[in-house]
Amino acid sequence: FSFAGCTTFLTLAVSAHFMAKKKAPTDPLFYVYAVYAFLSVVNLIIGLEQDNIIDGFVTFYLKEAEPQVNTAHGHMISYWDGCVHYLMYLLMIAAITWGDSYRAIGLYWVGSFLMHATVYILGNAVGEYTKNNGMLLNDKFQEVQRKSLHHRPLDLLFVVYLVPALVFCVFRGLVVLDCPSRFCRDYSQLYEPYLKDPSAYPRVQVTMLVAMLYSGPYYIFTLYGLLVPGCEWMPDLTLIHSGALAQAQFSHIGASLHTRTPFSYRVPADSQPVFLLINILYGLVPQALCYRCCTRPEFFLKPTPEKKRTDSEGVYNNTEYLSQTG
Repeated sequence: FSFAGCTTFLTLAVSAHFMAKKKAPTDPLFYVYAVYAFLSVVNLIIGLEQDNIIDGFVTFYLKEAEPQVNTAHGHMISYWDGCVHYLMYLLMIAAITWGDSYRAIGLYWVGSFLMHATVYILGNAVGEYTKNNGMLLNDKFQEVQRKSLHHRPLDLLFVVYLVPALVFCVFRGLVVLDCPSRFCRDYSQLYEPYLKDPSAYPRVQVTMLVAMLYSGPYYIFTLYGLLVPGCEWMPDLTLIHSGALAQAQFSHIGASLHTRTPFSYRVPADSQPVFLLINILYGLVPQALCYRCCTRPEFFLKPTPEKKRTDSEGVYNNTEYLSQTG
């Protein structure tokens, strides 16, 4: 494990040196992301050893330090951090080195990282491992903002999606809270028994974050943002949420099917197509909404005060000219 970690760190340091070339980056986050990238590779090594792809690197660590990592959720977290987060860190390091903006991918990472960290900490605390604990002109986006919802078919599709998505996330929260409804019981038994897994990760993720404190309010705010023009916070909000939900759904889907999950809590084979369809759509549509908000933000922008003053001055000058010539 030490050899693998040192080798990875050395490789990352050499790569950073060639990327930075002559002068070192002044942004302190460069070094933070470099360290996180190193830790991501370590997590990838952990995931590979958990699935017996490699052997002998982190055996003692998994056995003595953090046995909760051996759960199905821990496996999926290791792969997500070792692959997706690692790519994000490299992109942000490259952006800092080249002087480019990394704000969008940074917000996406914030959502993913917060979801990962909060679910992991709270799951350890309450689960069975507790003991181990300005870019566009005004006339352009004003024209877009004057369009009603039925003249924006893509936004209409997102609105149609957000309503059942809100219902679904609240419904799963009720399932985790042991709602006595027969429909809730049947759903947990036939489609997502992993929601009842004693490791507590799915319960924390679905109930406290995704359903009640995170995605539920997000869907309400997003509905408002798609209906009312000028909500400048929409692109940033969708970036954070899509990052969080991507991490959450990756972990939830993978852990629900993973062999480390006890058989009684795995998704039954007959129900897997429905389970995958619902959960993949639930994870992918927010990514599409995020892409729409970030690439075509005209509907969410407000006219700049400077532009308004310029227009007013123009009207005043025209009026004065007409009065003098009249």
